[in-house]
Amino acid sequence: MPNSISPWDRDNKGLLKGPKNTTTKRLFIAGTRMNEGKTTASLGLFEALRATGLRIGYIKPVGQRVINVNGNKIDEDTILVNEVYKVQVPIEAMSPVAVDGSFTRDYLDDPQTIRPQLIDSICRAFDRTAYEKDIVIIEGSGHAGVGSVFDLSNAQVAKLLDAKAIIVSSGGIGRPVDEIAMNKALFDNCGVPLIGAIINKVKSDKMDMIRKYASKALSFHGVPLLGILPVRTQLERPSLTQIIHETNAQWICGEQFSTNETIYDVVITARNARSILSYFKRGTLFITPSEREDVIFAAVAAAGISNERIISGMILSGKELPHPNIIQMLKRTDIPVAMVDTDSYELTTQINSITAKTQPTDHDKIPIIQEIFRDNINLSLLLEQL
Repeated sequence: MPNSISPWDRDNKGLLKGPKNTTTKRLFIAGTRMNEGKTTASLGLFEALRATGLRIGYIKPVGQRVINVNGNKIDEDTILVNEVYKVQVPIEAMSPVAVDGSFTRDYLDDPQTIRPQLIDSICRAFDRTAYEKDIVIIEGSGHAGVGSVFDLSNAQVAKLLDAKAIIVSSGGIGRPVDEIAMNKALFDNCGVPLIGAIINKVKSDKMDMIRKYASKALSFHGVPLLGILPVRTQLERPSLTQIIHETNAQWICGEQFSTNETIYDVVITARNARSILSYFKRGTLFITPSEREDVIFAAVAAAGISNERIISGMILSGKELPHPNIIQMLKRTDIPVAMVDTDSYELTTQINSITAKTQPTDHDKIPIIQEIFRDNINLSLLLEQL
């Protein structure tokens, strides 16, 4: 159905103080903390709601991990959702405010000027995103209070856009419920209804128990439990693409083979080439100094006699590239190889600290996310609450 347009407020400079659209339903997704699964929820709910025949839009009003796209600073989660679902809205309309290194200081130096401009940008972007949509998924940037330093907390943005909120947490019963209750207080303070909670990353053998008791505990706070999502190991491990990006490694060869490579094990090749042969398997990332030609030869030889991918990738550490002949041999294999100017052990520590985030190239993970939400979310209850 077409959107109805009603009068809206402007300030004395003609800037919007609220969105024009009053018809499209809004679903704001927050987390109890970082990395609880907001983007996963956005991906999963987008497909689940779309499968009912509804027209779904998406916006991340305030983004904090941004990438330059054609001169625009775009949040990386927006890029992901757009790549997966081809939302057919200008991408800058789905990511109107980008928080870079100087953003907060600039805002605090002149909030009276900047705040109305930010609100205007968010409202105009929302109206563009919501055009001819039944529901817009609004992805937050963390818990309800994130963004308070520049007067655009998640709760404030949800109120500005007249959205109803759901919150994603992970774990068992006590901590999630405590943190959901705390976040609810912030949403309540801004007049934003919290219409449900999702508990993410639950072990399969504990799902029934947590569903029973978390539902009881949340009911004391008037928050319906919309679903319990099981842990999927593949979603918990970073992809090779993400590792390369976050370590600032540079591709040497095989980038085209890196798609769908999820890393489960990281092996530092401090031993001789013979002793590492047993570690060759799919899902393994090898880290080796660039001068360890014996290890590189072993990988090349193993790849040459195998009909399957022997490892998921290799990162060479050091300041000098291997001999050009060795690089040519690597290029004849299907091994994705990159190089980074750092120590092997420091690199491994950095990789182990990476929190897995779904990438646009993770074509193996997207169907898993969609399946989890299709099978474990009470969609009827969610639609009733909206």
